[in-house]
Amino acid sequence: MLGCWLVTDRPDGRVALRLTEVEAYAGDGSDPAAHSHRGPTPRAAVMFGPPGRLYVYFSYGVHWCANVVVGAPGEGSAVLLRAGDVVAGEERAAARRPAARTSRDLARGPARLTQALAIGPADRDADLLHPSSPVRLHRGDPPAQVSAGPRVGISVATELPWRFWETGAASVSAFRPGGRPRARRAGQDGAP
Repeated sequence: MLGCWLVTDRPDGRVALRLTEVEAYAGDGSDPAAHSHRGPTPRAAVMFGPPGRLYVYFSYGVHWCANVVVGAPGEGSAVLLRAGDVVAGEERAAARRPAARTSRDLARGPARLTQALAIGPADRDADLLHPSSPVRLHRGDPPAQVSAGPRVGISVATELPWRFWETGAASVSAFRPGGRPRARRAGQDGAP
């Protein structure tokens, strides 16, 4: 998915970004960090649907995150959308992310990405491949070089090198191993 474009059409306009960082979660029951690990619970049911669907969930009671379902129906595999470069609608993305100091920070991290694109619970189970969907995924140019490393923001199965990013991309989120996001002072941006 690196290099693909994610596009949202909202009442205030279109925002598009090019994915620069993603993180994989296996759905075969062997990945304790995957929301699908315990089966198709009400929260994770979308992960067991057809590929190309958007799995949106509330993380740590603070912000929304989005995954693309990638496995066969019934499998429960998904890819977390971690970061991207805004390539269209930068002014709209900046209005949605007023705490961003630079354009590289608009979608740097999974919560910031969903904020910049105005992705939320109404987008849960959106068909990313349907042309009339308000959230769409388009094939893009793959990056020249890809790096891989451990997943972040989780407390189990952190040793798996299933986080992938475009080598040298400024929008790649900062590496913070394991667990919950660190506490924020009042008035700070709530994204990790």
